[in-house]
Amino acid sequence: MKQPPFLTVGSKVALVAPSRSTDQKTVDTAAEWFSKQGFQTVYDEGLLATHNQFAGTDDQRAAYIQQYLDDDRVAALVAMRGGYGAVRMIDKLNFDRFAGNPKLFVGYSDATVVHARLQQLGFESIHGTMPINFGENTSEALQSLCAALSGKTIRYEIKADTHNRKGKAEAPVVGGNLSVLYSLLGSTAFPNTDGKILFIEDLDEYLYHIDRMMMAFERAHVFDNLAGLVVGGLTQMHDNAIPFGMTAEEIVCEHVAGFGFPVCFGFPAGHFADNRAFILGRNTRLEVGYDGTVFEQKP
Repeated sequence: MKQPPFLTVGSKVALVAPSRSTDQKTVDTAAEWFSKQGFQTVYDEGLLATHNQFAGTDDQRAAYIQQYLDDDRVAALVAMRGGYGAVRMIDKLNFDRFAGNPKLFVGYSDATVVHARLQQLGFESIHGTMPINFGENTSEALQSLCAALSGKTIRYEIKADTHNRKGKAEAPVVGGNLSVLYSLLGSTAFPNTDGKILFIEDLDEYLYHIDRMMMAFERAHVFDNLAGLVVGGLTQMHDNAIPFGMTAEEIVCEHVAGFGFPVCFGFPAGHFADNRAFILGRNTRLEVGYDGTVFEQKP
């Protein structure tokens, strides 16, 4: 996939809101943090628009983002927060000018919709924390975001997990939030997983719904030609009065048991403070062993 230029001192970062609405305090937090990294933030009053739970109507959000996709002075777009709404406006965006002057895009959770479109178009993007979380993120999470924006090597050594499956893979990594990917299944926006390492994470779901989504992926042959599977946070899961009988991790294991690709659990990305950044679309070395996992991406 094509690599948009990395940021340098003075690079302009546009703050955008493809999903839920944001507020001035979060904008100020973002501006302060990016300034400390040597970058300039760009935004206008449209960033604070509201329409019910959204950051403006679908047309407003799309028009706001479009101006920065087309702005040759901007080096990166950063989603302020997740929630829900990106899928409602993604088809209103035109990436023709972006293709001639691509920019990095940063976000996770609902931003998976934008990542999927960029993967479809052949561009890398950054799965990383967003300004709504900056106040609670670990220093390692924030440092990893700066490293990803600046084009440094990304390497994580992850503790062994009893659910892991040993193996090696070297392939581009795709994916994002499991629920959002599930909502894209069967559409042209769903990423091509053949020969890829798939990353998934999720938050605040019922265990039976995790099973439903994994079942849908299995029946849609998403796992058939995977090079590897990386599982981030499956956090704050819920169960019914009559237990489902398996943890979220056990559900994932059950649905990929018939395949031979390596599987890594406990990857430090998802809905928690230590949400480390990595590059979607980037060729990645994945080595899952008995003593732990190595995940490495070079510029």
